[in-house]
Amino acid sequence: MKTLVLTLLSTAFASPAPVPAEPPADIVFDVLRNGQAFGRHEVRFDEGEAGELLVDIDIELRAGLGPITVFRYEHAAEEVWRDGQLVSLEAETLKDGDRIAVDVERGDTGLIDLMPSSHWLGYDPAERRILNTETGEAMPVEIEDLGLETVETASGEIEARRIRMTGTLTVDLWYDAEGRWVGCAFEARGQSIRYVLQDA
Repeated sequence: MKTLVLTLLSTAFASPAPVPAEPPADIVFDVLRNGQAFGRHEVRFDEGEAGELLVDIDIELRAGLGPITVFRYEHAAEEVWRDGQLVSLEAETLKDGDRIAVDVERGDTGLIDLMPSSHWLGYDPAERRILNTETGEAMPVEIEDLGLETVETASGEIEARRIRMTGTLTVDLWYDAEGRWVGCAFEARGQSIRYVLQDA
């Protein structure tokens, strides 16, 4: 297992996007690969004993030939937010047969002001780097606001703002009028991946 333990110091980057004071509704996606079932991506919220916001992220993707698994991806993470700031991030990822563990904590002088790549908070188009939750490293990105359009969910189509983030992948993300993450689509290894929001 590869393990990265990082203490990140504050620096002059853009402030994080507003973090809800109360735990918001959970976000649950069915993930499709070329239109076929591929797995689930869940973001669940709770309140900690000291009033902090706890965010649990669980991704499980699998492709196979009958009972034989030919591709497997797992990502489990917990983010802890306090007073609008990321206090800690613990994550473990299974990717290409390797397990990578990340433990990011607030240092004495504060955590670096990079948004994590967990998508649920959205991104400011002015941001040029985000925190890659798979690796614990800063990741250069370009973010475009592509405007309003409709996106399909399990409950029907809704109007949402489309954001395109280009980094290690080019990912399209959709957010509704309240800023809730409601859709995702990208191409990876020649496969078309699409998220469909479910009723949590």
